[in-house]
Order: sequence, then structure tokens, then C-alpha cells
Amino acid sequence: MINDKKNEIFRQLVENKFQIYNSLFMSLPYDKMTNIGMLLPFLYEESKDGYDKALSPEEIINSFFKNHTDLESEDQKLELLFKIVQYIERQVVLFDSIEDAAFQKLHSDADSGTVLNLYERALQDHRLTDVRKKLKDFSVKIVFTAHPTQFYPNAVQRIIHDLRDAIQNDSVTNIDVLLQQLGKTPFVNKERPTPLDEAMSIMYYLRYVYYQSIGDLYKKLKETFGTDDFHLHPDIIKLGFWPGGDRDGNPFVTADVTLEVAKELRSSILKCYYGHLKNLRRRLSFRGVSEVLEDLSHQLYQAIFQKDFEISETEIIAKIDQAEYILITEHQSLFRELLDDYRDRVKIFGTHFATLDIRQDSRVHQKIVDSIYNHLFKNEEDSELSNQQKFESLLNSDNHVKPDDFEDEIVKDTLQNILNVTKIQQQNGERGMHRYIISNSDEVKDVMNVLALFKISGYQNDAIKMDIVPLFETMEGLDNAEAVMRALYQLPFYQAHLNMRGNQQYIMLGFSDGTKDGGYLKANWEIYRAKERLTAIAKEFGIKVIFFDGRGGPPARGGGKTHDFYASQGKTIANNELELTIQGQTITSVFGNKDQAKYNFEQLLTAGIENDVFENSKKDLTEKERHLIDNLAELSFEKYSELKAHPMFVPYLQEMSTLEYYGKTNIGSRPSKRGADGELKFEDLRAIPFVGSWSQLKQNVPGFYGFGTALKILKDEGRFDEVKFLYQHSDFFKTLVLNSMMSMNKTYFPLTYYMKENKKFGEFWNVLFDEFNLSKELMLELTGFKVLMQEEPLNRKSVLIREKIVLPLLSIQQYALMQIQKNPDNKAVYEKLVIRSLFGNINASRNSA
Repeated sequence: MINDKKNEIFRQLVENKFQIYNSLFMSLPYDKMTNIGMLLPFLYEESKDGYDKALSPEEIINSFFKNHTDLESEDQKLELLFKIVQYIERQVVLFDSIEDAAFQKLHSDADSGTVLNLYERALQDHRLTDVRKKLKDFSVKIVFTAHPTQFYPNAVQRIIHDLRDAIQNDSVTNIDVLLQQLGKTPFVNKERPTPLDEAMSIMYYLRYVYYQSIGDLYKKLKETFGTDDFHLHPDIIKLGFWPGGDRDGNPFVTADVTLEVAKELRSSILKCYYGHLKNLRRRLSFRGVSEVLEDLSHQLYQAIFQKDFEISETEIIAKIDQAEYILITEHQSLFRELLDDYRDRVKIFGTHFATLDIRQDSRVHQKIVDSIYNHLFKNEEDSELSNQQKFESLLNSDNHVKPDDFEDEIVKDTLQNILNVTKIQQQNGERGMHRYIISNSDEVKDVMNVLALFKISGYQNDAIKMDIVPLFETMEGLDNAEAVMRALYQLPFYQAHLNMRGNQQYIMLGFSDGTKDGGYLKANWEIYRAKERLTAIAKEFGIKVIFFDGRGGPPARGGGKTHDFYASQGKTIANNELELTIQGQTITSVFGNKDQAKYNFEQLLTAGIENDVFENSKKDLTEKERHLIDNLAELSFEKYSELKAHPMFVPYLQEMSTLEYYGKTNIGSRPSKRGADGELKFEDLRAIPFVGSWSQLKQNVPGFYGFGTALKILKDEGRFDEVKFLYQHSDFFKTLVLNSMMSMNKTYFPLTYYMKENKKFGEFWNVLFDEFNLSKELMLELTGFKVLMQEEPLNRKSVLIREKIVLPLLSIQQYALMQIQKNPDNKAVYEKLVIRSLFGNINASRNSA
């Protein structure tokens, strides 16, 4: 009944409204876009019917021109295709806005995974005391990254927010005006955004979404679970921030940029406090209170706009406490709850707003350590020293180095960045920056090198107020994780450092690169097992371990439905904090407005609490179940490894996909691959362009490849009933299956049927297609579903509508790629068409987190 009701609401508020507003949209007189809206349905029908008949995109586009236009010149045809691309981009924004506007009506406080649902369940099971106990020592943190999976210019973001509000209010006049504005507003950045541009873009969400949504959720938690003797800690919901701090493979992130982003974060939260206080003073107008708050307002203003004026979190709270004392003693505590709410925000966000992390690759650190060692110890006999001996020498040295001691820019900048940590902590508070993340951590030296860099920069041991965070992301790194951490926990210097950090260790796991390296099933299982081993060893050494998951948005990047994933973790995995990265379409589709953000924060929070408080046999794996998943993961990995080793694997992506064009889209500051220009190697590929290219082909290979083969082998061995039992009794395995099915639901091989006849790549294409068909067939049999995503009708509907919107765009993109191969002399204009079509496809890719 509930699903039927939601289906009807979705039909009325999403499907019907899209039809209505799209018809309005189709008739708008955009510059040179008249009649595009009338032609688009014809291109859709040509595409849909053409692919059903196994026609190529080239045949479909040519048929469209012949049957529905009188255009003859190539220039005229290209101009029309560019206009269609622009039009579809805006259709995607319209649908996003309509779907977001319906969010409140499609979700309620009583839904599974909400705070109210958790409270009622705890009350019914007599577990309120246990929930409160868990709330004292648990938190949720989302960390914003600038990874370019979606990047609307700021002007378009603001239109989206206004359009959503207008749709919620059914204001046809405002919708009409905003659609006109949308039609005339550029979607493309003329230049690649800088890291500061990326940071400012995400700070928009901090100021206008998270300040309110997190404040409201904290207040809701207090009201629901608070008592006279129980008080929530303000760090229960936290934000992290990578733009401006993540220099892994991004030469444009410098020490100066990091300082500037830290300053902007501080300024942004003070502006929130200043605006909030302005509203607060309208109520708290009483003698004594008014004067204290006015003084605080002046101080905040000075801290925002005067370069040398600073104000700390402690000083702000002291003023609030002073106002509260007068309010209680002289004004009967009138509006005290408003003052409480304001103070809670200050405790939550401090003067940092979000924690700015530093990240760099371990290989870069090693080169820097080598340079510093050679500078300090110019002894040829030491040339054969091990990496361990080098970091030990630096840790024990009384010498210090300065950035200007070196000519190499990466050495200078890294040392300057380390020196700046103290300055950032002084201005933003220690919560403003306290983590240094090391990509590709495979060895002990990868962690110790960072501590050596702090020590050689002049930091005393007790002044290194930073958590050093290894990031294990490849299959090799995950295999080594236990040995690395055991060795670190036994090193006296590291033991002393951990003791100073409260015996707390952050460990990051790379789902995106793990999936790229090992395939979806293998990566998720290896990360699960690595967490179990790392939990056990941390317990052995008395360390509180906190796992930080580098999850991408879609399953092909190691993502998928986050609540289901975290609710499926068993008791063998430490559950001290739930922390994950979000970016691009995950920000806008899951945390993009106040209602969505609040709801999805609740989902994460309750997922973590439920794991500890409520018994559920489906979360704990038996030895037999473990053996079975291990068996499936290995078989899947073997199949995926065969694919990676195929001689056509990288050439196929280079020549037949959009991989080469990701770096030209100007949607992110970071290059699309590690390393210098030269021959493209699999290991140098970034996970986002890698997965994005499969997505643009509508093949989504990393999200399912190998899963079908693994199931088929066990079925042939007569063990399929065991797998069915596993699916029915393991939440973890079920989540992996459903997430993989989500990837397949967004797959459309008819788009590339023409490739099976390609002399160079036909055989490789058929390998992909066969595995897709096998995976789909066996997963439907395993689940008993008739269609993919059968248990998620709303998301399934949303995906189908989006796929319908972008199908003409995909036809245009594939047509352009075919023309590039066919006519290299005229490739420039078709390359531009490929790049322009990337945006609509990227931005339409939601329903993934």
C-alpha cells in the first residue's frame, strides 16, 4: 500500500509535472533554438526504433536529418546538433528540479532509517538506553571532494535552487521566467576551474544547505533523545572538505591555495553566524541581552571583513553564555531555546565549518624525503640506504630544513604546506585541519615519511597535532593493510604520536580505485575483510579505529545505496564513526537541498546506530557464508583480471569511448590521469574518467563485470541454491547484488551494437556484451525479480525517465565519435561535440548513492 501511494505521488508530482513544464519549456524562444523542442521527440523515436533494429548511431542521425529536416550542409547539421545538446542539458536540470521538489512528499519522518523511526523502534524493543549510550560515542561525517562527476557553474546552481522552490510552490510565472533564464545561461566553463573555484562552489552548499539542515537535525536529535542527564555531543554530525587540500595528482593545489581555502571556510561560517544572529536579535531585544548580542555582532563583522581581527569559537560561546545568563536571571528565559540553537551551531561548526584535509600520494612523499635526505646527508656511501633508514634518520636528526633550501617546487610547496598547518589550526581551530591522508599507502614508510616531514620542518613531537591517515586502495594495498598497521602500532615513535592523538587511528579505504583495480564484488569483499582484520588488530593494541570510506557515487565507483550498505556491516567491523566521501551527483542528488540533506544524514546516522543496538542475524556472516562470498569474489576477480589483461582493454577505452575528452571538459581542476603525458597506462587512469567513460558508453563494466561468470560457475557446480540462501540471509551480499543490478539497469548495449562488427574491437565488445547478458540473467534468477531494480520502483522510474531524456544525446555523442574515426581531418568540431555532450550525460547520472 505504501509503495502504491508513493508510486502515485511520483506519477503526479514528478512524471506529470515534467510533461507539463517540459511542454512549456519546449515552446520557449531561445536564441537560435526555436523548434528544437518540436524536433527532439523525432530524434528520440529515431534513436529508440533504430537501436531496436540494430542500426548504428550514424545511421540514426542521418535518418533524422533526412526525415525531419531540410538541412543539407554539414555546418547546418552540426549547428542543430549543438543546439539539441544544449536543450537536453536544460531538460536534465528541469527534471532534477521537479524530482527534488517532490522529495518532501515522497518521504516522511516515519520512514525506515529516520530518527523518529529509530526512536519508536528503540522504545518498542526497550533499547532507548542503548541508543543513548551509542549516541554519546558515535558520529557521521561526509567529506566533500571536488572530483568532477558533476560540475554546474555557480549561476546554474542558483537557478536550480530557485527553480526547485518555484516548482514546490507551483508558481508557473516564476517557472517560466527561470526556464527562460536557464535557456540563456551558459552551462560550460570557458576555462578550467581552479581549486579555489571548486572550493567556493561547494561552500555554496555549506552556507545555504548544511548550516540549516545539520542545525535542524541536531535540534531534532536533542528533542527526541535528550533528557536531563543525557546531552548530545556536538560532533555527532561533521563535515569534511578536500577542495584546496587534496593535492594528489593535482599540481594546481598549492600551499597558498590551501591557506586561502581555509580562510574562506572560516569566513563562510562567520557569515552564517552573523546572518543567524541578525534574525536572533529580532526576538532577543531585551535590555542587557540586546547589548551583549550587538557587541557579538560587531565582533563577527570585524572578523569577517578586517584582516587582522580574529574571533575564536570559545569567545563566541562566552558571549552567548553571557546573554543567556541575563536572559534567565532578568527575562524569565524567554526565547532561550533560540539562543540554545545558536550556541549548538557554534559548537558544531566552530570557526572551521568543515575540516580541511590534506592528501598526497605516497610516491610523491618518497621523492621529497629522498631530496631532503640527500640535502642533509651528502654522503655517497648512504646511497644504498633503505627507505626505512631514511625516515629514521630524518626523525632523529636535530637539523631542520626550510622551503627555500630547495629548488624543486614540489619539495618547497610541501614543506611550506606543512609549516602552514599551525597557522590554519590557530585561525580555524584544531578541528579546521587535523588529518594528512596518504594515497597508495602500501608500506610503513608511507606513513612514517609524513611524520618525518613534520619533524624535519621543526615541529616538536607534541606539536604535530595531525592524524596521519593511510589510504589503502589497490588490491595489493588492502592485502598489506594489516601488516602495515601492526608494524606501525609497534613503532615507539608512532606509538607516542598515537598516544598524543588519544590512541585514535583513522584508516581510509579506497572503494573507487579498489573497484577499478579488482572489480565490484572483489573490491567490496576485500575492503570488508580488511576492515575486519584492521578492527581486530586495533583492539589488540587498544586503539580506537575509525574507517573513512572513499566511496564514489555509482556502484561502478564502489558506491551504491549508502544506508543499505552501512546497515549491513556486522559486529566484526569497528563502528565508532561512519565517514565517507561525496562528490558531484552525490552532492546534488542526495545532499543537494535542506530536506534531502537532513533526511540522508538521518539515514547514515541510524544505519550506524542500528548495527550496534539491534540484533540482526543477517548482518553477521557464518564461516560457510564467508567461504562462499570469498569463492565468488575470487572467480569474479579472475574474470575481471582477464579483461584488464586483454590487449584491447586500454585501446578500446582510448579509441571508442570518451576517455580522451574528460580532461578537456573544464569541469575539474585536476588532470584526468596521474603522471606526465605519454603512453596511457591502466594504473595511471583516474577512477572517475575510467568509470565515466564506461558510463558514457552505457556499458558500466566496473559495476558488474565478473559477477555473472562467478554465479555461472557455482551454478554449473550445482551450488546455486547456496548462493540463493546467501542472498536471502546476508544483508551485505544482498546489498552488493542490488547495487550491481543498479549498474546494469543503467546499461544500454544497443547504443554500441555497431561495434560488434568493428574489425579491431568487435571481439572485445562481444566479451563485454556476453558478460552483461550472463550477469543480468543470473542475477534475475538469483533474486527472483522479473526486472532489474524491482524492489526500488521509484528509483527505477527515475532512471528510465532520465535514460529517455539523454538517449538522443547519446546518439549524438556516438555519432560524433564515429565521425572522428571516419574523417580525422575534420575532427576538431566533432571533438567539441563529444565534449559538449559529456555534460548532459554526466549531470543526468543520479540515482546512484
